[in-house]
Amino acid sequence: MHSVFCILLLAGCQATTTGTVKQDVSVTDQTKKLEKEGARYAGPEYTIGIIKFKNKTPSRVLGLGESATDILVTLLKSAGLEPISLTEDAMKEQEELIKLQQTGAVKTGQKKAEEGFVDLDFRVSGAITAYSEAEEGSDVLIVQSKTQVARVQVDYALVDIATGKSLVAKSGMGEYKKTAGGFLGFGSKTTADVGLRDGAMRDALSKALEEMVKELNKRPFQGRIVLVEGSAVMIRAGERSKLEPGTKMAVYRAGQDLIDPETKRVIGKREKQIGEIMLTGHQGERVSEAKVTSGSGFQPGDIVRVVK
Repeated sequence: MHSVFCILLLAGCQATTTGTVKQDVSVTDQTKKLEKEGARYAGPEYTIGIIKFKNKTPSRVLGLGESATDILVTLLKSAGLEPISLTEDAMKEQEELIKLQQTGAVKTGQKKAEEGFVDLDFRVSGAITAYSEAEEGSDVLIVQSKTQVARVQVDYALVDIATGKSLVAKSGMGEYKKTAGGFLGFGSKTTADVGLRDGAMRDALSKALEEMVKELNKRPFQGRIVLVEGSAVMIRAGERSKLEPGTKMAVYRAGQDLIDPETKRVIGKREKQIGEIMLTGHQGERVSEAKVTSGSGFQPGDIVRVVK
């Protein structure tokens, strides 16, 4: 009996931990929910620009913004979307060009700066507004355990590049727990690690992405005309769009800028339908060919959307 007790005592000296970053969803099952939602996503492999998340936590915990951006890239890819990270320098240059074009200091070419980066369909931006870590302890007979809990709050927005409209703008919470267990007080120590932080972040961003995927699933396909040759129209779509030959699409011309009366910034454009086209086939992953079925005067840059 004494020897058995010693074995138990020695075993208790080893800490046992539960919870891993990728499976933190022991708390919320969020990863499973995201995987299920991603499996239901039947839309195009949109290209989504990710602007580095801002760290607005009072304590300014190091690495939060970078961690959020990296995790979101991975989650978007797993959901069947194509993520592109946008640097702050690139965004500043774009903002400056928008100002110069709006003041007339720089002439506008075929594409205005506020229409965004040419290959992007949507962009995601956000901020980490709160982050905390706490330690909880429990004693059951001669067994002790300590649980570290990380909680994070994230604000995020999904914006349509073509119109400038926010499709999703919400705030969400994430939580991650890691438990260390010991015997008679031995081995029940936990140490701070980035896994705790990243687990909470992954939980929050998984919830955010679930909302984005739901919204994208509601939307008809949207692309742009890249070339017009007689009745043949080349559009940015391709095999990635998952569109079938014979699909009908409406063509829209972006018109006058819609300007916010308070900020004086362009928030979108007035659109007018100018005709319809029908998809005839794909030329690779990103380009498709269509033929004109109604309307005329189509130009590169005109917007095309699936007619439902």
